[in-house]
Amino acid sequence: MQAGVLFVWAGAILVLCGVLFTAAKALGRGRLSEARPGEAADTLEPRGGNRGLRLGANWPGLALVGLGALLLLIGAVV
Repeated sequence: MQAGVLFVWAGAILVLCGVLFTAAKALGRGRLSEARPGEAADTLEPRGGNRGLRLGANWPGLALVGLGALLLLIGAVV
């Protein structure tokens, strides 16, 4: 019973850290709805797409979330 609880706690912490890491990386790149110089400001989103939510830049956070989810599943089975 104790091993399952440890897996669940470790998984929950890893998922939380992964989400926070991914959010911090996205917010660290600047405002997501900021208009660039020379573009029309009549929309909230820039024409260039999303600058902060790139898979290649966020893979460590996504890996933490995946590992945490795996530990949560193992903790549920054990």
